[in-house]
Amino acid sequence: MGGWIDWNPALEIALVGALLAALPLLWVLVKGRREGLQGWPAWQRALTLATLFLTLDLVVFGAFTRLTDSGLGCPDWPGCYGHNSPVGARSLIEQAQAILPSGPVTHGKAWIEMIHRYLASGVGALITGLMIAAWWGRHKAGSLSPWWPTLTFVWVCAQGAFGAFTVTLKLYPLVVTGHLLGGLLGVALLTAQARALDPVDPASAQAWRGSSLRQGALLVLALAVVQMALGGWVSTNSAVLACSEVPLCQGQWWPAMDFETGFRLLRPLGGDGLGAQISLAGLTAIHMVHRLAALVVLSAMVALAWGLWRARWWRREAIGLWALAVWQLITGLSNVVLGWPLVAALGHTLGAALLVWWLVRLLVQPRGAPISPRTS
Repeated sequence: MGGWIDWNPALEIALVGALLAALPLLWVLVKGRREGLQGWPAWQRALTLATLFLTLDLVVFGAFTRLTDSGLGCPDWPGCYGHNSPVGARSLIEQAQAILPSGPVTHGKAWIEMIHRYLASGVGALITGLMIAAWWGRHKAGSLSPWWPTLTFVWVCAQGAFGAFTVTLKLYPLVVTGHLLGGLLGVALLTAQARALDPVDPASAQAWRGSSLRQGALLVLALAVVQMALGGWVSTNSAVLACSEVPLCQGQWWPAMDFETGFRLLRPLGGDGLGAQISLAGLTAIHMVHRLAALVVLSAMVALAWGLWRARWWRREAIGLWALAVWQLITGLSNVVLGWPLVAALGHTLGAALLVWWLVRLLVQPRGAPISPRTS
């Protein structure tokens, strides 16, 4: 693995990330002065929201990198053939492209992979800044515990390691799926921190504390995380195309499936873990489990949304949950019947990230300054 890691361009890439991080920081500064943000907690919330937005972008661009087969566009890490961009590696990329014109290394794929790394560096810079600022302002009234940004810093370091292993282990499906789930965990962590700093609605908070809908929301989140893991496994194994029709698969309700091979975690990309290529039956098993689990998750989302609607306090949350259920259903079906188009696949990943954001917003109660209760 050592031959695939070259730390020489790491500082230069970190500087690119810091420059990218300066853009949302500048936006927060301008917006904050225009809106007259008062006190450190308000600024902390604005900075956390900016970091969350960039993290959502990173998750979707990570899916774009994976879906365009650009994960090995630069076959070393963190740079590109030891350079901080594909410009310096131009001749080496051309050599690799001449050998395999449609292979994993091309100029376009190299740029996609490096832009993904630049975005990741920008997120890392923002999270590092949030952690330092949180410790600096830890004694200010209403500020968030600095341990939350610190935990998020640990998370982003772990994500960096997963990014390195994604390259050095040649898109090992278990690592790539873990990297996707890690991105969604980052969305959850940042959402929880931003939500905790939101203004509190006393009446709504009291109603939520005594509501059984909390357990329902937790259950839906747990089911959604399992489904997202299954979805990541489908994507990283290219099992979407194992079935090209709905509700049947290969013209049958229950086609031939090899669950043991399909869900053997320790195996390379395209392999069955025993030295051969993964079979169609193995890919079909992966696809069908994700499809059947989708029915459970969608039913749970609809039921929770109905409960939220009836409770009156959270009708906006109910509408959002229904909208996400419809979005995921449409993009999921489009992936199957339209042959896995890039737009539908990216939309499905975006829907998953937004679902995590929406459910965590629902579960985490604000503790900022009180506001008037909602009347609708």
